[in-house]
Formats: sequence, C-alpha cells, structure tokens
Amino acid sequence: MPSKLQCMDCKTDYAIDEVRYVCDECGGLLDVIHDWTDITITRELFDKRLGSLQPPYNSGVWRYKELVYPDIDDSLIVSKPEGNTNLYPMPRLASWAGVDTLYLKHEGENPTGSFKDRGMTGGVTQARVLGMDRVACASTGNTSASLASYAALAGMEGIIFLQNKAIALGKLAQGLAYGATCLRIDADFDRNLELVREASEKLGIYVLNSVNPFRLEGQKSIMIEALQQLSWQAPDWIVCPGGNLGNSSAFGKGLKEMYDLGLIDKLPRVAIIQAEGASPLYESYLSDFQDYEAQKAHTIATAIKIGNPVNYQKAVRTVRWTNGVVESVTDQQIMDAKALIDRAGIGCEPASACSLAGTRKLVEKGIIEPGSTVVGILTGHVLKDPDATIGYHSNMLEDITGQYANRLLQVGDDIDAIVEILDKEKVPV
Repeated sequence: MPSKLQCMDCKTDYAIDEVRYVCDECGGLLDVIHDWTDITITRELFDKRLGSLQPPYNSGVWRYKELVYPDIDDSLIVSKPEGNTNLYPMPRLASWAGVDTLYLKHEGENPTGSFKDRGMTGGVTQARVLGMDRVACASTGNTSASLASYAALAGMEGIIFLQNKAIALGKLAQGLAYGATCLRIDADFDRNLELVREASEKLGIYVLNSVNPFRLEGQKSIMIEALQQLSWQAPDWIVCPGGNLGNSSAFGKGLKEMYDLGLIDKLPRVAIIQAEGASPLYESYLSDFQDYEAQKAHTIATAIKIGNPVNYQKAVRTVRWTNGVVESVTDQQIMDAKALIDRAGIGCEPASACSLAGTRKLVEKGIIEPGSTVVGILTGHVLKDPDATIGYHSNMLEDITGQYANRLLQVGDDIDAIVEILDKEKVPV
C-alpha cells in the first residue's frame, strides 16, 4: 500500500489499516506518509478537477485525493461534500492591519460551519475503512458538530464529550440536532480529551480528535485549496488561530509536501496566533520551545480555549519548517477584529478573528512587513457564537469594550420617530 503511519519522532512505521493514534515505541504523534513514487501529481491534475460535479472530486478535500489518501476506494469516502470555501481579497481590512494585500479564507463556509469538516471527512472515512461503528471526540463545539454530522451520514453512532460550561449554544445545538450521544462533563476540554481516549480504548470506539492523523490529512487541504486559488503562487504569510494546533500542524505538513512535489516555488511563513488566556505554544515559543507548561485556559474565543494542545510537537515542527512565528492577542483585540470582519460582510466566530488581530500585531512589531501578501484563515461561521456577537455590540461582555459596536436602536411605533432616527444615523462607509 502506498500509505503508512510513521512516528514523527522515532520514525517507527505502522500499517495504515489498524487503530492507532500514537507510537507504541516512544509515544510520539503519528503522521500519515504517502509514497508518491508511481503517482503523477501536477497542478494541471487538480486544476482539471475544479468545478467537477462528480464525487469525490466535487469535494474541496477529495479533489486532492492523491495528496490526502491516494489508495482509498471511492466507495468508502464519507463526504458532504466539504471544502470549496472562498478566498476573499480584503483591501479595507488589509489597510487596518497594515499590509498591502490580505486574503481571508473562510472555512466557516463548510457544511457544518467550520474547518473541522475537512478533517472529519478524512477521519470518518478511515473509521469506515477500519469497520468502526462508533466514533467519539472531546470538543469545545466545532469538532462535536462536525463529528455528529459525518457520523450520522455514515450510519455510525457519534459520541461527544463536552465541557459543562462555556460552550457556544450554536455548537451544542448542532451536536444534539444531528443525533449524537452528548455527554456534558464537569471538566475542561483538556481533561475531556483524556477521558474520551480512556473510554474509547475500553469500549473499542474510534477517536476523532486531532490526535487522529487522518483528521490532519483532510485539514491540510485548506492550504492546498488556498494555493490553488492563488494560481499556485505562495503568499508571504499564512496566519491562523491556534488552539489544539491541528490546523497549524496540518498546514506545515501540507505546505512542505507541496513544496517538495514542486506544486509551489516557496514556503510561506506560518504565524500561529493564540488567545492570551490560552497560549501555551506562545509562551513556549518565547524560550525557543525549550520550556513548555500547560495552562488553565480562559478566553472568550471558546474554539481555542485549550491549555494543553495535543498537537504541540507538530505545531513546533511547522514553525521550524516555515521559519514561522507564534503570537498572542487579547480578547479585546480578538473581538475588535471580529467586529471589523463581520462589518466587512464576511463574518466569523471569535477564534477566527485571531488571524486579523494577529496580523495587525505582527505588523506593529515589525515582523510582518507592510508590503507582504497575507492569507488569514477564518475557522468558523459567524453564527457559531451569537452570544459573543450580541454581547460585544451591546457592551455586555466582561472586560471588553465594544469599540466598533453596532448599536441596537430602540424606537416605538411612530413613523416620525423612525424617520428622525434614520435621518441622523449614517451608515459608515
């Protein structure tokens, strides 16, 4: 078979058709490694599939099947289809951030409203390959929504471990709606991840958190698709939020593979942006990754409210491979950036706005040069966390001021009063 599992640390190889998440020899994280010796991979191959109406190539993940899972039988693929998300040129936001060119790739346009669908199509497909009928995850919300949907599509039972508070209702509602078994546990995400792995080992359930390397194979298609949308011309920077660090890990792997295969001529630098209250990777970066300490996470950006990210080592690898950087931003900076992204007509959940807030901060620090071309990743849909949005615009969020608030105007059943308000309220350009 042209694919295998390989430990990123000790390089021990394992068969792809067995349940495994980490290395038996050293406990290291596993990569899916493909042998492309006898496979022709070109830009033209993928360009020819653009706009296809036929599965699996109508998916923005499986269009790149040779890079994601070349030997998979098409009949085993579980797809909605996902991907095919837009890359928006944002000149006004570029000006605010301080760069010449800014694109936002909106992964909130996936079927369940977040980038998780790209990983879940890979993970649930592998569950089907392995003959599993139950899949599980711990989640801050987006993973649970995606797992529930894809498990239902595949005829499997989805099982979700959720923290007992601080979960956005838009995400909880999705897990319930898609019929998953939902366990709300009095523990944070990091503890729930430990519990789901223990329970799954005892009960023979397949774990679909991002410790699962097939999840990351799907998520690397974000980079492949973004580069294809840029006519295979690599930008100077990729800027993305960092929580459990699955995306940044997948991005590094995907970018390096594209470079090694000659699909792109240079490696973009990757900037991973964490919330200040959940920033173990950033704190470690300050010591050149010599020191690492887990945190008790707290941030309004619930999607990245993770204090002990499972993909830490792979994210470090991405930073080293791409000469990248790690930065942190405050909840105030996150919500201000979100308000501007929303006002631009794009919209995103709070964690996504780290990409814009982080770009601005890195420009101010002289790390990103003003003449750079930047691709920022938006990870989730604006309706994922409506409470945060309404709270910001109503100035009801603790320790956050709605600097770009869009006030909700109250008026009675009086046409003269309505006309008076509308005559005074000018729509900002």
